[in-house]
Amino acid sequence: MKTTVIAAVLGFALGGAAWAADPIVGTWQTNKDDNGNSGQIKIVECGTAICGTLVKSVDAAGKTYESANLGRKLIWDMKNQGGGKYAGGKVHSPDRDKTYSGQLVLSGNSLDVKGCVLGICRSGGKWKRVK
Repeated sequence: MKTTVIAAVLGFALGGAAWAADPIVGTWQTNKDDNGNSGQIKIVECGTAICGTLVKSVDAAGKTYESANLGRKLIWDMKNQGGGKYAGGKVHSPDRDKTYSGQLVLSGNSLDVKGCVLGICRSGGKWKRVK
């Protein structure tokens, strides 16, 4: 009896953890950068924050290639502010080799990405969910 209760509690707890995943978690297709390249960013929970790593690079011709940034964390320390908004972290733009204060806005399967430095903001476009 005691084993059954423990198993039920563990099953509920583990099932609840999967259910509670942040809605931004997944793989996102970026817009083309200044050089015509794009990529896929895998966003995961990193403790109490959100981070994203480049998992696929696509050149201007649409072919996958081995970018020097593959596996690099491009989003980190982003916190869920509620209402689909994420802020407080950083976003790195490989095409400009610059790191910005990041702002993300999630709306269904669309992610509006923005980075700001000294009050000047640059849009990273609207990314689309691929997974």
